[in-house]
Parts: sequence; structure tokens; C-alpha cells
Amino acid sequence: MDRYSRTVALLKVALPLAALALLSTLFLLSRGTDPDATIPFSDADIAERLRDQQVTAPFFSGTTARGDAIMITAAKAKPASAGAAARTDDMTGRIDLPGGTRITLRAATGTLHPEDDRATFDGAVTIKSTRGFDLRTERLSSALNAIDVETEGAVTGTGLFGRLDAGKMRLRSKTGSADVHLLFNEGVKLIYDPKPRER
Repeated sequence: MDRYSRTVALLKVALPLAALALLSTLFLLSRGTDPDATIPFSDADIAERLRDQQVTAPFFSGTTARGDAIMITAAKAKPASAGAAARTDDMTGRIDLPGGTRITLRAATGTLHPEDDRATFDGAVTIKSTRGFDLRTERLSSALNAIDVETEGAVTGTGLFGRLDAGKMRLRSKTGSADVHLLFNEGVKLIYDPKPRER
């Protein structure tokens, strides 16, 4: 028998034995894992979740008849009691328009009113658009099935032409129109900045 034949015969025995050794090592090591250590919640977290029922990372998404995509997400939500809205923490809204523009709404807390097709954003609300708007307000509401966003009080921030302040702001699309309109009213103040703003 030549050297090549002896090598092939040796490998036919050695390789299956090596594979068997690796498999047995894998099973022996897996037995030492503590199954309780893989649970990502502490006893306090579990007790809190049992006491205060909540949903982690809830989201709502839909598309309007015009083709606008609307998504509302939150870090967590507490289910609504009878006659009350569901409360959320770290709430984010995203509106993607067919033309490529994205509008993002963020707030520390919020409420969802599915029966009224509305979501309310509360506390240090930010409104940002890929078209160059960066606005702040304390409270706003948004439709869940259409482009209809309205602040309940003053709004301030920067836009395409400079810094602006207004008593209220509304973002909406008219029925049958492909345009989305951003309207400021109730005492609008604009400080014009002729320098082009970065988007």
C-alpha cells in the first residue's frame, strides 16, 4: 500500500473520531449553563409588570388612501381602562409621504385613542421634517388614518427661511389633493435668515 492510500485510510478513521469528540464536548459544555441566568428580567421587573399591566414596544401602522405611510411606536403602553385612553412612554410618530419626505414626531409621553383615530403627544414634543423643519411644542394630536397633525398651543423652532414662532401649527392634506400643507397661525413671527439651511 503506498503512502497516499495509507493517508486516506487514516483520515477515514481520524476525521469521524474528531467530529464525535467535538459533538460530545459541545453537549458536555451545554449542560453547565444555568437556565435561570438567561431570563432578562429581575424579580422587581416581573413584580412591576404583574402589578401594572403593560405592553412593551407597541406600534400602530397604516396607509392612507393617498399612499402616505403612518407609524406610531412607543417604548411601552399601559392598556386603557373603561372610558380612558392607553398611556404610552417615549412615543414616536413617523409619516412617510409618497414624494420621499419624512415627518417625525417625538414626545416623552402620549395617549392613543383608537376609537377616535387619534394619538396625542405630550411633553417636550419635537416635530422634524426632512424638508428642513425642526419645531418644538408641548402638546399635539395626530390622526391615525390621515395626514392631520395639530398643536394645541404655541410652536417654536426653525424652518426653511429662518426662526419662527406661532400660536398654533397644523399639518394636513386636503381630500383629493396630492399636496400636504403646513399652516402656522395665531400670531406668527418669522426671523428671516437668508443663508441656506442644511437639510
